[in-house]
Amino acid sequence: MDAPDILSPTFAADPYTGYSVLRREFPVLYHEATNSWLVSKMEDVERIFRDPDITSDNYSWQLEPVHGRTILQMEGREHSRTRNLITPAFRGSELRDKFQPVIDKNARELIDPWRMDGHVELVSQFTTHFPINVIVDMLGLQKTDHELFHRWYHSIMAFLSNLTQDPAVTEQGLRTKEELQAYMMPIIASRRADPGDDLLSVLCTAEIDGAQMSDLDVKAFVSLLLVAGGETTDKALASLMRNLVMHPDQMAAVREDRSLISAAFAETLRHSPPVHMIMRQPKVDFVIRDVTIPAGATITCLLAAANRDEDRFDHPDDFDIHRPDLDVGHAYAAAANHMAFANGRHFCVGAMLAKTEVESATNQLLDAMRDIRLQPDAAADEIGLFTRSPGALPLRFTPT
Repeated sequence: MDAPDILSPTFAADPYTGYSVLRREFPVLYHEATNSWLVSKMEDVERIFRDPDITSDNYSWQLEPVHGRTILQMEGREHSRTRNLITPAFRGSELRDKFQPVIDKNARELIDPWRMDGHVELVSQFTTHFPINVIVDMLGLQKTDHELFHRWYHSIMAFLSNLTQDPAVTEQGLRTKEELQAYMMPIIASRRADPGDDLLSVLCTAEIDGAQMSDLDVKAFVSLLLVAGGETTDKALASLMRNLVMHPDQMAAVREDRSLISAAFAETLRHSPPVHMIMRQPKVDFVIRDVTIPAGATITCLLAAANRDEDRFDHPDDFDIHRPDLDVGHAYAAAANHMAFANGRHFCVGAMLAKTEVESATNQLLDAMRDIRLQPDAAADEIGLFTRSPGALPLRFTPT
């Protein structure tokens, strides 16, 4: 059997069948076109994320050119200090009391224009705008700049997903970095001098043992937040709604008991995660299943493959919000037994923000729409390789 090529049209049309072959026949595979080692089994991906000999040094070429230096490529004391500066704004009372109203308001403002129409293309009319609008408002930036940030977001995502190294995409991503920096640096200086109660002021004034984030650190985190907080929530929300529409009995259960939204989101993260792969780099020769990966090589952890590992989940290709082998209680913490938020010391710092956004949006969507179904003859196929979700979600519904 030939190994699936993750860059082929066949794989793009149905990566999950390819992932199954990789797990079973080629769990550690060198992929020449991307010059990386593909790892697809859950236990191996978990080990990579937790092993101190595996670093995120790959982000120096993968992310830093477009973002600047971010927390994702930091290790040791530097990583711990920066994470401790950032984390309080994304959990607990700070998230609930200060930013939950911003999240609720943005969902409502996007739903109101079409809620009585009886039809909506949910991706273009809601999911792609919602998380970016939330981030811009949380940062205390001008609402009139929503579309500007939306454009930057798409440019940065194209740069990060540019596995074929299209020079036009690279050039546009680098230009976006300069535009975003020119926009943000005067605002950061202003917030340091006169802070408010917005997220940008929190980032500018947070301090541990007398140390603060530099202006460039703050700018880089804002750039990262656009992608990490925008792309993932956008695609996860679209996939969640698609999964519920395709499983009417589970949609009915969630509509009846809204506490199940958390389980539906967690199962979506496992079954059809927004991010399908994350790269890492070993600092020493690293052995997995008798295969030696050289120091400095790139390891591509196939998160979506690991999340459907037959050795970890029963009937892994089924979408089941009542799944007993998925730990919903820890699905948004470092103890999660899915890989959608990565794992270990670089577990996604914004996991609880994503959960809060998805729960708010899903509640309001269900409040606005009954009898949700795909429009006749419509497709809601997933697209994408690095990140993946429905390209469009054309729905019909009965307005409430």
